[in-house]
Amino acid sequence: MNLQAAPVARTEMLIRKPVEQVFEAFVDPAITSRFWFTRGSSRLQEGRTVTWHWDMYGVSAEVAVKAVEPLRRILIEWPTPVEWTFAPRQDGTTFVTITASGFSGSDDEKVAQAIDSMGGFSFALAGCKALLEHGVELGLVADHNPDAHVKTDGNP
Repeated sequence: MNLQAAPVARTEMLIRKPVEQVFEAFVDPAITSRFWFTRGSSRLQEGRTVTWHWDMYGVSAEVAVKAVEPLRRILIEWPTPVEWTFAPRQDGTTFVTITASGFSGSDDEKVAQAIDSMGGFSFALAGCKALLEHGVELGLVADHNPDAHVKTDGNP
């Protein structure tokens, strides 16, 4: 396979809440942990490095926050660039776009990483939508791969 362009993962969704609420859901780990990771070390602030944990899988990630433009845009390196854009709409809803790029490896590996990223960020957007619009925590990330959960205190 010869790629004509580097793969980019992009997912988008309308969330029927004001941009202030949607943006906050992604910068405040107390909210984000209800639909994506299990805990985060601190709010996303430009120039800061934060740690996100997925305790059910026993993994964590260091995330470098490159830009935070309130109510508009978030840019991180994890380890590749990931950008959120928030487009407020006249009806009080918000259109969110998440784009991940900069994948490395062979062409096949780059494509696989892009597909995996798109799936993961789609789960995050769907989980955010369910939480903000309906107050429901879907557990999408944990339920995606239950056989990979680590055991703690004798419980799966």
